[in-house]
Amino acid sequence: MAKKRRPQTKAAAPRPGDGPIPVVGAREPCPCGSGRRYKACHGHAAANAATELVQRPFEGLSGEADWVALRELVPAATVELHLKGGLPEGVPSVTLATVLPMAWPALRRDNGAVLLGLQNDTATGDISRDLADTLRRALAAEPGTPVAAERTAADGPRLQDLLDPAAPFEPAVHTGFEFWVENAENATGEVAASLERANAAAIPTVRLASVEGAYWCEVPEKNHLRWVMTHPEEQLLDALARLHAAGESSLGEGTRLVGSFRAHGLTVPVWDLPGTVRAADVEKPAATFAERLAGALASQTPLTADERRARNGLTSRQVTLN
Repeated sequence: MAKKRRPQTKAAAPRPGDGPIPVVGAREPCPCGSGRRYKACHGHAAANAATELVQRPFEGLSGEADWVALRELVPAATVELHLKGGLPEGVPSVTLATVLPMAWPALRRDNGAVLLGLQNDTATGDISRDLADTLRRALAAEPGTPVAAERTAADGPRLQDLLDPAAPFEPAVHTGFEFWVENAENATGEVAASLERANAAAIPTVRLASVEGAYWCEVPEKNHLRWVMTHPEEQLLDALARLHAAGESSLGEGTRLVGSFRAHGLTVPVWDLPGTVRAADVEKPAATFAERLAGALASQTPLTADERRARNGLTSRQVTLN
């Protein structure tokens, strides 16, 4: 026997044309009044839109290369963010942080300041939209509370809509995570223990001042320079191949271009450095390399056989991070 269906009263439920359909839980009734679950109704289209991958989610933001580096490569760093139209009343500052305690997406401090975490899992294929949603909720959160992860509406604003494009993006790289708490020097008990554990796991990292998007890091036995570049990938790989084939791709004695990462639509060349080479030692070589790279990028001649082999070697060692 077929089950009787409860009669639907159209006048009692909102219709799709009445306005935007709010986002609800996947198994809850769709707010449009269709009688179906949200995931089978308006949630279906929202889910499809949300899963479309945005290849360069930080494109158009000031400091795109640094956004990618802080998302994928840097353990502990903060950046002051500037909103279009200024800060809301009661919010003294908005700070982007690589990661927050307990992997919180965001945190509203007791004094009203907002911390936005960058290295969190996101629900959709557009990190910029997910972060913007978290930021908006953090700005409205009660002081002294963390902000939990939530489903992001597919048509919500992106960071590019909220942040001032003319404002500088100047990361401060830290040796540890003391920025998690106010007056960290006075931390005791579990708070102090948590900071000690987090700090012990952080790889020492320094942002170069001579070029944009380049970060030196210290690992056992050898160090690395990881340099996020915004040039088109194919053009950049050709240029790197030209320099590599000519013996001009190193950053000095004992250094070697070993491959690259691909992260959020950008290419990240990586150099091996001797353990004795510190961040300050590669400032000038990096600036000189940037000049050689500019010349190689401007070349329009086809790659030679040696250059093609060098390019194949670079691409064979390329790793995609996302």
